[in-house]
Amino acid sequence: MAATPATGLGQSWPNASDVSTNPNFHVYVFAMGGVEYIQVNDMNGNVLGSVGTAGGQFITLPIGRFAQQVVTPSQPASASTTAAPVAAATTVYNDGTTTVTATPLSDGTLQLNAAAVQTICSDPVDCNMKGLQ
Repeated sequence: MAATPATGLGQSWPNASDVSTNPNFHVYVFAMGGVEYIQVNDMNGNVLGSVGTAGGQFITLPIGRFAQQVVTPSQPASASTTAAPVAAATTVYNDGTTTVTATPLSDGTLQLNAAAVQTICSDPVDCNMKGLQ
C-alpha cells in the first residue's frame, strides 16, 4: 500500500513528517519530478527557508522568513549582511546525501546552509572503484 504523498510546501504545518535532527526546528521534505524540496520551520511553524536539490545541485526557493539568507554550494545569500554568527551552526537535517545547518546571526536573522554530504573514504582501492575522493 502506497503512503499518502506529502503536501503543503510553504505551509506552517504541512501534511508531511517532521524529519528534523534538532528539536528546535521542524524540517519537512517533499519530492516531485526527481527533485527533493527541504523546508525548515521554527518551533512555532514559521517557515524560515527552503531549498530544492537533485543530483548534487541546489536551488534556493523564494519562501520563508529568511529566504534571502539561504546559502547553497552554487548560490550565496541573496541579501548581504554584516551580521556575525552568535553561535555555531547546528545541523537541522541530514539524510546521508544532503545536510542543512542553521546559524543564528547577530541581527536576529538566521542563515540556512544546504550542501551535499561529504563522503570520506579511507581505502584508496575502494575509493577509486566507487569514484569517491
